[in-house]
Amino acid sequence: MRRVVDLDRGCILLGGAGPDHTDPQHLLLRRANRHGLIAGATGTGKTVTLQTLAESLSLAGVPVVLSDVKGDLAGMAQPGGTDPALAQPFASRAARIGMPLDHQGFPVTYWDVFGEKGHPVRTTPTEMGPLLLSRLMDLTPAQEGVMTLVFRIADEQGLPILDLKDLQSMLVWVGQNAKELSLRYGNVSTASVGAIQRGLMVLEGQGGDRLFGEPALDLADLMRVDASGKGVVNILAADRLMQSPRLYATLLLWLLSELFEQLPEVGDPDKPRLAFFFDEAHLLFDDAPGALIDKVEQVARLIRSKGVSVWFVTQNPADLPDSVLGQLGNRIQHALRAYTPKDTRALKTAAENYRPNPAFDTAQAIREVGTGEAVTSLLEESGAPGMAQRTLIRPPLSRMGPIADEDRARIVQLSPLALKYARTIDRASAHEALAQRAADAAAQTADADLFEMPSRGTRRADAGIQIRPGPTAARTPRGDTMATAFGKSMARAIGTRAGTAIVRGVLGSILRSR
Repeated sequence: MRRVVDLDRGCILLGGAGPDHTDPQHLLLRRANRHGLIAGATGTGKTVTLQTLAESLSLAGVPVVLSDVKGDLAGMAQPGGTDPALAQPFASRAARIGMPLDHQGFPVTYWDVFGEKGHPVRTTPTEMGPLLLSRLMDLTPAQEGVMTLVFRIADEQGLPILDLKDLQSMLVWVGQNAKELSLRYGNVSTASVGAIQRGLMVLEGQGGDRLFGEPALDLADLMRVDASGKGVVNILAADRLMQSPRLYATLLLWLLSELFEQLPEVGDPDKPRLAFFFDEAHLLFDDAPGALIDKVEQVARLIRSKGVSVWFVTQNPADLPDSVLGQLGNRIQHALRAYTPKDTRALKTAAENYRPNPAFDTAQAIREVGTGEAVTSLLEESGAPGMAQRTLIRPPLSRMGPIADEDRARIVQLSPLALKYARTIDRASAHEALAQRAADAAAQTADADLFEMPSRGTRRADAGIQIRPGPTAARTPRGDTMATAFGKSMARAIGTRAGTAIVRGVLGSILRSR
């Protein structure tokens, strides 16, 4: 019987090829960081392939990050073989391939942006940066320029932007001082500021208020191995997140970018340090600007030297730009349907990306393969693409399908990360600092008005009061300093509900950088 994972040979079993599906097809672990593609029409078996790959990598000691779009992957925490409808077909498939069907559960950590089905996933606007935020909010180039300006001013002023309130307060400040800022930074359109503020309101309604905040996700928590040596499978609940496709795509792209920026170079390791599966990958590229596609291509090209294996999962390879598709060395193509001339052209293009096999026509095979079967091309030891094969994908060892809510809740509660991410930390940051400046400026204005008020029948000069001029500052057309002008505006909000939440802890991002 063939082993699912053969560490001596440095490979994992994907399935069986040949006329009887008895020719084993292996993915070389040292070539897994050349990335991969899982494609195929709905209902052709992409989810099973994703699950079996994640299982195999976990058995090899590789941590995995994947998104659970339909809730079907959550069952990986429990052994398979309990569903009568799947038990016999999977057992028959395993016997045909010649592998043991050793049902087992895997170490799983559940994550959820909304904090309902797993540990909360949070980041800060500062960590995400203006480029991804602009993409998330679908800003125009002019609005993206204003967003970049906001972050630059925040850096210069030492004002950490840790949540949406911080970003909203910075936008108010920039809008109030647009004329003065334009002299230094170029035109700052108040219309652009207003458009960004409206975009933030929409983002907040989509769950952005849950995504942005602290404690921010520590990438080390995604790269854990359990006591038995299995890589932890990190499952992001994405069924609700998919209702906001742009938020979903931006979050996963941010995770990929953070891995790229934080991990050290390791060259070509014997096995990946982390495997990252990007389901519904077409959402990343729909209406994406050229700068963003260039960034994805750069990350895909360079992150492999940091030991990260990236797999794009989508219906059709044509969903991905050619520049990104060219970075994917391992390919698993499930069936494509050709109902229209456009579908036929797409199928032909997909077939042209495979090294031909004289035993069959690749385009015809892609059209004909059944559920659970795929046309595969895996990198050889030399790094060259393998010849196309019709491969029967091995069955999963863990449970396929959703998990009961009480079982999920118990796993989340017993997780070693439960205490770390359970409570939101609300530190003093840009929102509080600007509110305090506004309060101070309002107090100074009130004191000045009090001193300038003449007594009955007495002019200010008769009162004998001398006020020394303060340091020179930029002034508005009415003669107020920038701080005073902003203070008058913000002071009106101090007594409102928003003004009651201005006291937090110490500066989070500054402390984290020490």
